[in-house]
Amino acid sequence: MTVTRDWFESLYDTYHRREKVFPDPLVFLYGYPDVRDREIVALVAASLAFGRVGQIVKAVGDALERIRTSPRRFVEETGPSRLEGIFQSFRHRYVSGAEMASLFRALQGVLREYGSLNACFLEGLSGDSETVAPALDPFAANLVRHGGAGGPGFLLPLPGRKSACKRLNLFLRWMVREDHVDPGGWKGVSPARLLVPLDTHVHRLCRKLGITARKDGSMATALEITRFFRDMTPADPVRYDFALTRLGMAANGRNNGGAALPPCGK
Repeated sequence: MTVTRDWFESLYDTYHRREKVFPDPLVFLYGYPDVRDREIVALVAASLAFGRVGQIVKAVGDALERIRTSPRRFVEETGPSRLEGIFQSFRHRYVSGAEMASLFRALQGVLREYGSLNACFLEGLSGDSETVAPALDPFAANLVRHGGAGGPGFLLPLPGRKSACKRLNLFLRWMVREDHVDPGGWKGVSPARLLVPLDTHVHRLCRKLGITARKDGSMATALEITRFFRDMTPADPVRYDFALTRLGMAANGRNNGGAALPPCGK
């Protein structure tokens, strides 16, 4: 199957729309015009972005409802013991309230040390690296280091274990790209360096389209798919990510992934 840039642009025009976002957890970011709040909400939402979409939306809504104020102010002013109490009853699949409290302790520590998540990420981003991949490990390590005993667990992936880091790359897409779908707000990170957030829908579609033959959802697969899209749109290799995700979810909803793709260019 041969795909052209025109085919992807048609897909983009169809799906890359604000009205198509819900129930993507990205929808939660739109309520936070201050980037200092938005980056916190984005990390919480992206960290919980696993499982069924209905479960994800419920979990993110539950976590944010417990904050009840500016997320930045909440992180700066809420003591560790109070965090434990606030999130004690929280649960998202196998993520416990203690792990969610640890994520907020991690946010506290990073904000005290760096002033923002943006500044923390930039410290690990080499000026000569083609992608953000080398910065993922130090960013995650800084958060884990500040999380305290037990740590955030599954909420924060460990890039060094060859994970595709879908949720961290999703977080970066939301905070770096800036258009009518991705709200952006971060400075100093070029969209050209972003990696495709490799979820099952995108991976399945990319295999069907011949973009990759790899069956594993690893960092190597994410890099291979990103290179394909970087050749197509060098300044914005994740331009089609949201559209592909939406197409993949639609196909999966019809017949468990067997839906015919729109006609491709020859």
